[in-house]
Amino acid sequence: MLMYNFVSAFAACLVIILLGEVLSKFTKGWVPSVFISAVLILIAFWTFLPKTLVADSKLLPLGSSVAIFLLITHMGTLFSLERLLQQWKTVVICIAGLAGLVGLCWFVGPLFMDRTLVIAGIPPLAGGIVATTMMQKAALDAGLAAAAVFAIVMYCVQGCAGYPLTAVCLKLEARRQLAAFRAGKVEDKGEDARKVMADALAMPGNESKQGVLATPKAWNTPYFVLLKVSLVAWLAFVLGVLTPVNGAIWALVCGVVFCRLGFLEPNVLSRTGSKDFLFLALIMFVYSGLGDSNPEMMAKLICPMVLLIIIGVVGMAVVAAIVGRFLKISPYLGFATCLTALYGFPFDAIMTERICQEEGADKAEVDFLMSRLFPPMIVGGFVTVTITSVILAGFFVKLF
Repeated sequence: MLMYNFVSAFAACLVIILLGEVLSKFTKGWVPSVFISAVLILIAFWTFLPKTLVADSKLLPLGSSVAIFLLITHMGTLFSLERLLQQWKTVVICIAGLAGLVGLCWFVGPLFMDRTLVIAGIPPLAGGIVATTMMQKAALDAGLAAAAVFAIVMYCVQGCAGYPLTAVCLKLEARRQLAAFRAGKVEDKGEDARKVMADALAMPGNESKQGVLATPKAWNTPYFVLLKVSLVAWLAFVLGVLTPVNGAIWALVCGVVFCRLGFLEPNVLSRTGSKDFLFLALIMFVYSGLGDSNPEMMAKLICPMVLLIIIGVVGMAVVAAIVGRFLKISPYLGFATCLTALYGFPFDAIMTERICQEEGADKAEVDFLMSRLFPPMIVGGFVTVTITSVILAGFFVKLF
C-alpha cells in the first residue's frame, strides 16, 4: 500500500511512545508511560494496526539483537564502586529484598500458575526493560508465546504497584525523619538539595581517572565511541558463547571493566547521540510481542500477573524488614529502596524529590530530607534494575 510503508510504520511507533509519555504526565507519572503505550499498541493490534508494525518499521532486527548488547554494555559504564561502597547497607538490603521476591515467587508461584509463567515473570518484576527483553526472547525461542507476553505485561504493569507503595513508605519515612529533625535530635542538618542530587547522580572514581586503555580525546567522535562500545559488546557476546555465563551478564561486566580501564567513557552512549534511538528499538521489540496475544490470552494472564506481583512484593517486604533490622535501617526506607526494582530510574529520583518537597515545610527541611532519602533511593534503583535484574535474567533464560 502506498500510504503504509516502513516510514509510516516507524512514525506510528513514535506516535505510540509519545502518546504514552503525554498521557502519563496527566497522571503526574503515577501511571507509567510504558503501561499506557502498551495498552495503546495492544488495542491498535486488535483493531486497525497490522501486528507486523514493528517488523515493518525495520526496528525489530535492531531491537532484538544489537540494541540489547549495546545498552547493557552502556549500563556497565554507569557503575560506580565508590558510590556503592558509600551506600553498602542499601546494596545489601536491596539484594536481600530481591532474594525474598525471587524465593517466594519460585516456591509459592507454581501453586497458582504454570511454572513457565513464574520463570518469565520474575526477572521483569525484579528489574527493567533489558531483563524483560531477555526473557521475552528466550520464551519465544522456546515456543512459549504466552510466557513471552506475560513477561511484557509484567514489565508494563509492575510500576502501578511500585509507585503507590513507594510513595507511602517515603512519606512515612519523611515524617519519621522530620520528627527527629524538628525535635533537635539530629546534628547533621543535611546539604543543599541540588548538591545532594548532583552528588547522588554522579559517578565518582570514573571520570577523574585516565585508564590505561584510554583513547586520545581527539579520536572520540560519536562514531569512534560507538565503535568502542560495539567492540566491547562483541567481546561479551563471544564470551557468552564460549562460557556457561549468559552474554548479557558478560556485557554488563565488560562495560564495568572497560570503563574502569578508560576504554569506555562513563554514560558512554549518551556521548554518541544513539542511546534514545537504541532504547526506542528495544522497547518496540518488547511491544512487538503483544502482537502474539489476543483478548482471551490476556484475560488468562491477568490473574497470574497480579498474584505474582503480590507474592513477590510480600517476599521482598518480609526479607527487607528482617535484614533492615540487623542493619539498623528504617523498615520504610529499606522497603522503599527495594521497591525501586518495580520502576527504576528516573522515576525513583522524581518521586523522592517530589515527596521531600511535599513533606518539608521550608528549604531547610527539604534539604534535610533530600540528604537522607535521595542517595539511597538512587543507589537502590541502580542495584535492582541495572545490575541484579540483568544477572537474574541471565540465569532464568536457561530455565525454559
